[in-house]
Amino acid sequence: MHREILEKLHDIRNQLPYLPQALRMVLDAAGKWTAAWAVLLVLQGVLPVASVYLTRAVVNSLVFAQKTGPSWAVIKPVILLVLGIALVQLLSTALGSLGSWVRTAQSELVQDHISDLIHKKSIELDLGFYETQDYYDQLHRARVDAMNMPLALMENMGVLMQNVITLVAMVAVLVHYGLWIPMVLVISTLPALFVVLRYTIEFNQWRLKNTMAVRRTYYYDWMVTERANAAEIRLFNLGDYFRHAFQEMRKRLRHERLDLVRRQGIAQMMAGGFGLLSIGAATAWMMWHAILGLITLGDVALFYQAFSQGQGMMRSLLNNAGNMVRNILFLENLFEFLTLEPKVTEPDRPVRPAWHKSPAIQLQDVTFRYPGSKRVTLEDFSLDIAAGKITALVGENGSGKSTIIKLICRFYDPEKGLILIDGTDIRTISLESLRKSITILFQEPVHYQATAAENIGVSALSNHDRTAIEAAARAAGADVPIQRLPDGYETMLGKWFGGSELSGGEWQRVALARAFLRRSPMVILDEPTSAMDTWAEMDWLSRFRELVSNRTALVVTHRFTTARYADVIHVMSDGRIVESGSHDSLLSENGCYASAWLKQMGQGANYERKGA
Repeated sequence: MHREILEKLHDIRNQLPYLPQALRMVLDAAGKWTAAWAVLLVLQGVLPVASVYLTRAVVNSLVFAQKTGPSWAVIKPVILLVLGIALVQLLSTALGSLGSWVRTAQSELVQDHISDLIHKKSIELDLGFYETQDYYDQLHRARVDAMNMPLALMENMGVLMQNVITLVAMVAVLVHYGLWIPMVLVISTLPALFVVLRYTIEFNQWRLKNTMAVRRTYYYDWMVTERANAAEIRLFNLGDYFRHAFQEMRKRLRHERLDLVRRQGIAQMMAGGFGLLSIGAATAWMMWHAILGLITLGDVALFYQAFSQGQGMMRSLLNNAGNMVRNILFLENLFEFLTLEPKVTEPDRPVRPAWHKSPAIQLQDVTFRYPGSKRVTLEDFSLDIAAGKITALVGENGSGKSTIIKLICRFYDPEKGLILIDGTDIRTISLESLRKSITILFQEPVHYQATAAENIGVSALSNHDRTAIEAAARAAGADVPIQRLPDGYETMLGKWFGGSELSGGEWQRVALARAFLRRSPMVILDEPTSAMDTWAEMDWLSRFRELVSNRTALVVTHRFTTARYADVIHVMSDGRIVESGSHDSLLSENGCYASAWLKQMGQGANYERKGA
């Protein structure tokens, strides 16, 4: 353990650069409140010394009064001194209350500032980070463990400063009775220093080791309590399974944490016993000198209070030093997260896209695998998406269809190959310009907990025109379910804030309306009708071609009834295009598409007889 302490102290020294960064973060968020807090700390550090001196004066005055007999001239100074002690205590309480108010304001501002930094970084990072466990561990440690650490570190330093002020004053008092006494004070707290360092290091090691276990408890809790999981949890009777999994994980974490605290408590008691022996020996020495008449009873009272408070200050200093060590170790997690850099980066000199109103899209010899995966999703893959036409991609799950969408939107960059829009490499275009030019409906669109109008309008925040929103809703067939809502377009959707819930197909129509409101030259739809019934699908398809008129459209779908409306259909298998053509031409070829079409239409048996 001694070697571990030395190694960890070496690590802490390497992490000290995080300290000024944390302080700068606090000052940026709450500079004025921090200045007020520092002034209060100095005042609170001085008051205990005043109380000690006043106590000695009271004791000496009482001894004098006992010798001379009671009289107003003798009692008046005692009363004034007692009032002085009361005033000091009252002032200490007032400063404590004021300090609490200042710290609360400081805490709120700092937490909001750090939350904003974490949110900015989360938005900046590309999708590749969401593919790895390490990212979620880093995010958890930054968001949960390290969120309050800069302010906690500042408070530790403040209390440290306050205690140092008090301790220096107490040492100045004790030195008067002998130089060895402050040395005893320091030596009496060395065991506590060892305890603080040892268990701070052990706790940090335990926390790092169990990051994923803690995240699992959050997952189990989410599975049991969230509406999205409620139906399936009940259908498969999984409630008790996840509840017990949560309890078992929490039981292990709780026992390990309690064992750590138990061992720390025993060590602290032993260190405290050593400190108690020290103060007992020093006080006995002072009392012996009082018996010999070398010092007064007031000196004994002052010494006991000064030594006792000094020892308390030393323990507090050590505890705060331990907290600072822990917070510095935690700060590494926060700044480690904040220094993450996206792998999909802006071009050094972005070009202004000069493509047509309905541009062509080309993928040339693209190879791609997801971060952390050994499996190649696309290899030497090429695809032409004609300008102003509707192109459909069909194929089995895992064939790479949705990956193509993510690459076109530049959520990822391929390992090799090019993605061109009207001949321009998308890596030379700013991400904002590229993504503004694309309207997309994802396979699992977000259900925004907002009004129906806001759910549609989020795709074009600069366009809050109700007429345009309602036109997009009509185009997607979302106007009918919206009109049935209690307050129409102003109805809150979703149950988070007491709104109305929609069916899966109705949510998909709202998402389609969101996509159509964004009048971009390229339209990409991933399973646009998967949650619709047959009647809703036919109603939407009857208007689909008009909706994407003069725009380049890519539709990824499993439904051949949707794909048949495309000008060109590409059939994918294992990351490759195996067939291409129109619906009629592919049927005439009697290949994969024709077989899947007839089976989906319930005509597999007829097809097999015809092909025999």
